[in-house]
This record gives sequence, structure tokens and C-alpha cells, in this order.
Amino acid sequence: MNISLLNRSAVWAGLLGACVLLPSFSPSEHQPAAPAKRSRTFVLTTTATVPAAPAGTAVEFWLPVPHSDVSQDVRDLKIESPVPYKIENGAYGNQMLHLRLATPPAAPVLVKLTATITRREHLNLLASSPTASKPAKKEKTDPDMARWLAPDRLVPLDPLIRQQAEEVVAKAGAKTNLEKARAIYEHVVSTVTYDKTGQGWGRGDIYYACDSRRGNCTDFHAIIIGYCRAVGIPARFSIGLPLPAGRGKGEIKGYHCWAEFYTPETGWVPVDASEAAKDPSKRNYFFGAHDENRVEFTRGRDVVLAPRQAATPLNYFVYPYAEADGKPLEVTKTYEFADVTE
Repeated sequence: MNISLLNRSAVWAGLLGACVLLPSFSPSEHQPAAPAKRSRTFVLTTTATVPAAPAGTAVEFWLPVPHSDVSQDVRDLKIESPVPYKIENGAYGNQMLHLRLATPPAAPVLVKLTATITRREHLNLLASSPTASKPAKKEKTDPDMARWLAPDRLVPLDPLIRQQAEEVVAKAGAKTNLEKARAIYEHVVSTVTYDKTGQGWGRGDIYYACDSRRGNCTDFHAIIIGYCRAVGIPARFSIGLPLPAGRGKGEIKGYHCWAEFYTPETGWVPVDASEAAKDPSKRNYFFGAHDENRVEFTRGRDVVLAPRQAATPLNYFVYPYAEADGKPLEVTKTYEFADVTE
């Protein structure tokens, strides 16, 4: 249902009173020794096909390349391409393959990327227990911290969003930034349904998600990130691919995204509200954890590629992207994984 900005405040006053469910939560009274982090190693294969273009058309192509960070190691990277390419560094530590076809190909161009990836469970025990021991190794300062407090195109920080976020934390009686982030997480998991029917879902549009109360991971985390930023808590977006929990091999049909927020006391805290909504038994777990069943491709939204694309910044960058004379071009792709015995 489309709701104009003029009457959204009135509608939201009713919605917040009617459906903001904020279950009680409290940190564990006793925190045992930190558990060993789970991990999995797998071979990821990405295949992208750039279609033939009309004569006289210049084609440019970008493909996200997974990179190593504190939660994943990427090795044995192999790229097969019939034309020269470069691996470029973009914003927020993102990496991407880029190639340019000054002469349009007479036949489709197939690019294949293969890598062995070890993904580790990302745990922040300080999110669930203030008495937990701080990690011996301090996190590196994120140079983009100011960006994680700024709006995105589909996640504005206008007065209405700020009002909604402030009402959520006020109803929970949250005082600290950790309490506020937990209140926002509980609000989203309680009142948004994982539902990919109809139209509008999947864009990470905070107003769509707030109005419809349903969507996929991008919609869940649009609210998480937008509300956190609205109350002064840095929050960042990551996107990649999900892996089934069972080990084996197969094709990965879609993407998955998640979020982190920051407080000086805890550092970056992983959250996955959409997975918590799909599996209520893991609701507490996914506040302070990302499991190992995923691979990250890129971070951030409104993504400017390297070299910069002609069209507008990408809402998010998880699939291959191409332009023909500056206009987006359809690219087909497949993703396959095969677990490696560790």
C-alpha cells in the first residue's frame, strides 16, 4: 500500500502502538569461555556471460571478486577470460574484475572465476554479555565510519525515520547504544515477515519495508541500518551469497545480505535479522553473530564501481554488471559451491 509522506506520521503512530512488540531481553548472567568459531572451506565458481552487442557499441563489464578479511580467507583465485581484464579496488575494501570491449563481441563472452574460500563464524560475545572478555586483538578503525552514519538513497534519515527510530528505543527504555541497537533488532524481527510475494521487496527501501512489514534480507536490514543511524549508531551493509547448512555441492540461486553496528564498548556487532525471522530459535544467536554459511562479496550501498560506471550508483553490488554505451546490459550468471574436507 502506498502511503503519502503527508499522512505517514498518523499511520505510523497507530502502527507503532499496535505492532511494536519488544520482548524483554537481558545479557547472560554467566559467560563461559569463548566457544571455538565454526568454519567451512569450499570452492566457489562464478560464471558470467556478457551478451553480444550491436556493431559500434562499447561494452564494459564488472564482476564482484570476494576478498579476504577477518571473517574469510580467499585463495587460489583463478579467472578465465578470453579478453584482458584488471582487478580493481573500489570503496570500502571492495574488489572487482573489470574489462572493456572497445569492439563489440560477435558472440557472447564468458568469464569464469574460481576461488577457494574459508569462511569463519563471526561472533561478538560482548553483544550478549557485557562481562565477556574483550578480544585480545583490537579491531582496526574503519576509515569509512562517517559513511556508516550517512543516509543511502533508499534509506533516508529524514524526520519521520528519526521519529520512528526514537519511538522504538524509547518504548524499550533503551539507554546505551547497545540497548538501543538491541531494541531496534527486536522490533524488526518481531514486526517484519520474511515474505517475497508481490512487488516492491528486495530493493532495501526502508519506506516499503516499514509500510508493508514484509520483504527479504535487504528490506529487513534497511530498517536495522536506517534506525541505528537515525539514533547515532554507525551501521554498515554487506552482501554476498548464502550457503546451505548441509555440506556438499550445488548451485546457489540467490544472494544474502546482513548488517553490523558499532559501539565503542563492543566494536562491530554482527546481526542478521532476516535469518532470525525465518528461524525464531536462532533469534538470540543472530544478535551478535553471523554463521559460517555465507560468503561476502561487497560492502555498502549506492556503490560506485572502479572504474566508475556511466549509469547511477548501484543499489548494491552482488551480481555481475555490464553497460553498452553507458546503458545497463543484461548479464546471465551462475554460482556453484563445493565443500572441501578440512
